Amino acid sequence: MDVSECVLSAGRAVLDVVEREWQPLSPGELEQRLDQAVEEILEAELIAQLKTQPTPTLCVHLPQSQASVEPQVLQTCIRPPEEETPESREPLETVDGAAVKYITDLLQNSESRARMAGRARLSLSHTVLLSLTLLSERVSYRSVSRRFHLEKGNIHRIFFSFCERLNTLEEKQIRWPVGREAVEALFPLCSPEKEQEEQQQQQGVPLVLGVLGHTRIPIRLPIGKHDVESTGPEVKRMKKEAHPDSWLNLQLACDRKGRFLHCRISKGSDVDGGGALRDKLKQHPELMPSGSCLVARAGFSLTAHILTPYSGSHGPREELFNKTLEEHFHILDQAVANLKARFKRLRYLDIGNYERARAVVLTACVLHNVFLDVGQVVQGDIEKEETVTREGELEMDDEGVHRRDVVSDLLLKMFDSGSV
Repeated sequence: MDVSECVLSAGRAVLDVVEREWQPLSPGELEQRLDQAVEEILEAELIAQLKTQPTPTLCVHLPQSQASVEPQVLQTCIRPPEEETPESREPLETVDGAAVKYITDLLQNSESRARMAGRARLSLSHTVLLSLTLLSERVSYRSVSRRFHLEKGNIHRIFFSFCERLNTLEEKQIRWPVGREAVEALFPLCSPEKEQEEQQQQQGVPLVLGVLGHTRIPIRLPIGKHDVESTGPEVKRMKKEAHPDSWLNLQLACDRKGRFLHCRISKGSDVDGGGALRDKLKQHPELMPSGSCLVARAGFSLTAHILTPYSGSHGPREELFNKTLEEHFHILDQAVANLKARFKRLRYLDIGNYERARAVVLTACVLHNVFLDVGQVVQGDIEKEETVTREGELEMDDEGVHRRDVVSDLLLKMFDSGSV
């Protein structure tokens, strides 16, 4: 056997080993293994650098009046990475320390005990601080790497590991109220006064449990979604007509305090018009207290549990109903504005991977409720959102149409009598 045949045989053997090792893995598993491998290499290099770095020596010269004394040599030790330095404390100016401690405690007490990636040189509290800094400020990884004295690649892994860990708290933090909690969350459809509220309930006007709506989160267009080979007019067309996968649809329901009760994140091309929530409420009617409803803008399905405005031309009855619902939409609009004001990175996520972009958005929604728990609210400016509708007619079940007509009749009757 000559040399070339030996090389060919060895190459085939290597390919066989690679296929056996990697072929069965899904793309997600493959990415995870690669991330772990790179992380281990980076951590090994950082630890090696710390071990080989010599202890710095400082020469301190005494004043001339004591010149006869030889200069003293002071040995200083390198500050351990876990200890705070002025630079690592710098982000605390924009991220409240009490919130950092609260979130750190939440993670420590959570059921998920998996070690966060890249935390070999960073305490859990600093991991929280680093991640909140990235979410709250429009800063680059390079800037954060200088603050925390970490490699950019390691910061990337720390941040997404933090997001994955926060995502496990979704069910605890973004909860649909039930029982007594749900009853206490109800608020009147058209009058805040207690006496009129009781009168409306007796007449059949529903109480509101929450407001349903949506917003869009711009993201980097995933690789393969660009019309790469297109030039000229096609490029201009792309600028005018954004690709649907260049954003995420964020569907939210909140209570009157702006706390998120429901969160659904999907690709820009996936618009369900509240279909998933509609089906859930239909299967579990106990989630809605008796005589209650959700209110939503046009673009959502009209059901017995979700009331939406009338569309098209309409008379005084329909106008009054639409105006009554419109007064509640600002609650969700303000909650979304506050979310984006606190987490400025949501203005544009420079992430082309859908799963990772989704994890970041869900992390921000979970943290939105966490900050409400600690009494910290950032007021944002409300921006007008475009109505997102799916192709085809939105579903309007008969029960929903009937309930809307009954409620609109009651509101008009009460308006004529001076009750509202």
